[in-house]
Amino acid sequence: MKLIVFNGAFKQKHKDMITETAQKVNADVCFVDSDDDIPEEYRDAEVVYGFGMSVSGIVKQNVHLKWLCVTSAGVEHLFRPGVFANEDCIITNSAGAYGVSIAEHIIAVSLMMMRKLTYHYGESVNGSWGTPVLQRSLKDSRITVLGTGDIGCTFARRARAFEPAELSGICRSGKCSETVFDKVVSTDRLDEILPETDLLVMCLPGTPETEGILSRERIAMLPEGAYIVNVGRGSAIDEDALADSLDSGRLGGAALDVFVTEPLPKDSRLWHTGNVLITPHIAGNMTLDYTVDRNVEMFCEDLMNYAAGKPLKHIVDRKKGY
Repeated sequence: MKLIVFNGAFKQKHKDMITETAQKVNADVCFVDSDDDIPEEYRDAEVVYGFGMSVSGIVKQNVHLKWLCVTSAGVEHLFRPGVFANEDCIITNSAGAYGVSIAEHIIAVSLMMMRKLTYHYGESVNGSWGTPVLQRSLKDSRITVLGTGDIGCTFARRARAFEPAELSGICRSGKCSETVFDKVVSTDRLDEILPETDLLVMCLPGTPETEGILSRERIAMLPEGAYIVNVGRGSAIDEDALADSLDSGRLGGAALDVFVTEPLPKDSRLWHTGNVLITPHIAGNMTLDYTVDRNVEMFCEDLMNYAAGKPLKHIVDRKKGY
């Protein structure tokens, strides 16, 4: 079995871990930095592991590819026509590696907005002492998590320590194995939950069902002064409607790490919208050592499963889109 690994954020310890696992299953592994670096004898590799966009060349050309493991959690870009030379190729992702990083990001930006740290930081940069302003707290807030996968649940476990008034989860099935939520309801009850939400945390994958889920009408359902954090996909929010609500002062603020178009265009009105905290899709990424360690551990676990003919643990459901 031939295996191609795109280096990405991997350190030597990660390469050693992959090499050791490959030896256990009699796989020949080739580490490359880009598609151009792949030796000719590996262009018919059975397995490829790397970030989705960087592997596009070999995936599109290799009819012998049987398994693609991407280092990202999102995989919607892999469902476009013509991505795979072999349409029967198994896809696994790395959902489960990013919960810690993204949960910390959500906590950080939520506190920045609610405790008005963005205002005080801006004053300090300008050499001004600033004045006390009214603040909000996670304590006694009604927090709703839209998307109760690894990211949503990892955040919820941490949010529980802040003693919210209520911690609700929303997902397609209305069921969650985690017991951290006070209640979990199905997505068709979203309109019922939004008016009871002080902080809406969005952790949704990019699918046709999630596109535009937070519409202008639903933004209007949120209570005055509510906050929104989006770490899922930008396509889930009507950005223009959100900007209108923020500019009017009806919403307390929004922290956005994902957008309909990335990078966010220079002419986007969000750059000039009040009470919005913009980050360049860095809530997850592979910037924490823990994230990279877990990513590689998950791949090695499934490489052992693949070699043994066992079901892969982190397989993507093409029908669901995640």
